[in-house]
Amino acid sequence: MAPSSLVSAAASLWTNRGPSFFPASTFCVKWLSTTTSGPPKRPLNAYMRYVQQHRPAIVRLHPEITIVDVVKKIAQEWRTLSPEQKRPFEEASVKAREQFRVDLKRYMAQLTPVQEKQQALDKEQMLAKRKSRVDSLGKPKRSRTSFNIFMSERFEEAIGTTRQVTGVSVQDWRNLFSHQKQVYTQLAQDDKIRYENEIKSWEEHMIEIGRADLIRKQIQSKNPKEKSCKKGINKTSLCLMFPRTIISPERPSDRRTDTSSCKTNG
Repeated sequence: MAPSSLVSAAASLWTNRGPSFFPASTFCVKWLSTTTSGPPKRPLNAYMRYVQQHRPAIVRLHPEITIVDVVKKIAQEWRTLSPEQKRPFEEASVKAREQFRVDLKRYMAQLTPVQEKQQALDKEQMLAKRKSRVDSLGKPKRSRTSFNIFMSERFEEAIGTTRQVTGVSVQDWRNLFSHQKQVYTQLAQDDKIRYENEIKSWEEHMIEIGRADLIRKQIQSKNPKEKSCKKGINKTSLCLMFPRTIISPERPSDRRTDTSSCKTNG
């Protein structure tokens, strides 16, 4: 169960969407929108096309249910479809993706060096703001490697400049015997288990509060065709489609959040 502080923050995010939390809508397409004409829109994958087609009917038939329940219902329906029933959506997605590659290549070719530099800067700023959002929502720290754990111990004990400590510690690590390194390897494995458990709980909570846009991208299928069809879920596409939350049918952690207030600069 997520901490109460997360729940409070979630309530504020869901109801107010204040600018201090950097809502996803503010930079869904910003980094690709520095020119007048604007970049091509990323295509929807097969599942998103299905959602787009069926969402209006479900909302019309069940006006009393929340948007989260709507997309859950659509996800359940998608899971029951046969490969033949999914094929039209998959084929449309593949065709749209091929056209997108052509359009994007043409668009990038006409950018000036100044515009390319600005796009790179905008994207870097977007990623920094996203990191700030997830940190403010209590996202668990990533697991450390055996070497990271060893280095952190040395920094706590060492005296001197960072460069001096780093140089000595790296050499000390190289000089360790295998059985000595095994201690840190075990600590790293334990930390990895800790992280996987914490990130799973955190992502489930983000889905519950409508912030699925903060969840990791997942490898959704070993089937290349299925994977290519599902890979297209992205914020740029969702910004132009849905006002709230989008849920992948395969697993809860593949859900995405979006708002209809997203606008391009083009």
